[in-house]
Amino acid sequence: MSVFTPLARAELEALVDGFDLGRLIDFQGIEGGSENSNFFVSCEQGDFVLTLVERGDPAALPFLVELLACLRGAGLAVPYAVADRHGQCLHQLKGRPALLQPRLAGRHVEQPDASHCEAVGGWLAQLHLATRDTALARPDERGVDWMQDQARRQLPQQSGPLAEALEALLAQLVHWRRQDPGLPRAVLHADLFRDNVLFDGHHLSGVIDFYNAASGWMLYDVAIAVNDWCLDGDGALEPRHARALLAGYAARRAFTAAEAQCWPAMLRLAALRFWLSRQIAAEEFAGQDGVLVKDPQHFARLLLQHRAVAVGLPLAL
Repeated sequence: MSVFTPLARAELEALVDGFDLGRLIDFQGIEGGSENSNFFVSCEQGDFVLTLVERGDPAALPFLVELLACLRGAGLAVPYAVADRHGQCLHQLKGRPALLQPRLAGRHVEQPDASHCEAVGGWLAQLHLATRDTALARPDERGVDWMQDQARRQLPQQSGPLAEALEALLAQLVHWRRQDPGLPRAVLHADLFRDNVLFDGHHLSGVIDFYNAASGWMLYDVAIAVNDWCLDGDGALEPRHARALLAGYAARRAFTAAEAQCWPAMLRLAALRFWLSRQIAAEEFAGQDGVLVKDPQHFARLLLQHRAVAVGLPLAL
């Protein structure tokens, strides 16, 4: 169970007492997280999710609260920070920033079909359209600078095709730093994996976990989603699912010619980002009980597979 900071019932009761939610009925830690401590919390007035933020700059949390309010206002099914009796949304518990949010309906889809992928693509386009012309902005803590630094650190430990792929991506990042590729930008979810999306049947009922949200290239966000939602049982890109996700996105926001040109490299970049974060976590938490460490080699294999990309972006005629 990925709970880095355990809670006693009395500690949670003291927090809940500051809200108009009635008394605490029950709570339990949530399995599956790899960065924050999350708990299901049941109160007399409803069910909620409590997050203790374990990583990142606490000063960025007001951005998160504002982002969720913006998306909720745009009609997207997202959680939002519940305010206490004093109107405060951000709290402290066990020395960690804490947010209490309504628990959304629906379930995670472990084996998505094309219709699930199409819905995810459409939702992601709505996120980008809702934020591209706003003042909302946040630097990506694990953006290009971070990837360059961490990839250089990992490179001496690698050999063969993976080392060649890392060198090629580092060269691509240097090129993009020198010559802006001119890709459209917005606020990104930056972690739109299956375990962060809820479905009620084939209806997308909610998206959660915006703690990695940051400003960046829209196309990078699309690549992150494709790299999780559109894989077959062997971990390779499933063309029908990829086309469905991309079509769902393009139905709301058309891709540009510059994005089409950058698409193969962007798929590799998205794979690099999560290979690096999982590799670092595997090294940091090796042998620790109660911490879910996801397999970094999954994204190493995907990075190598993306040397040849069979599914291009759909462009308007």
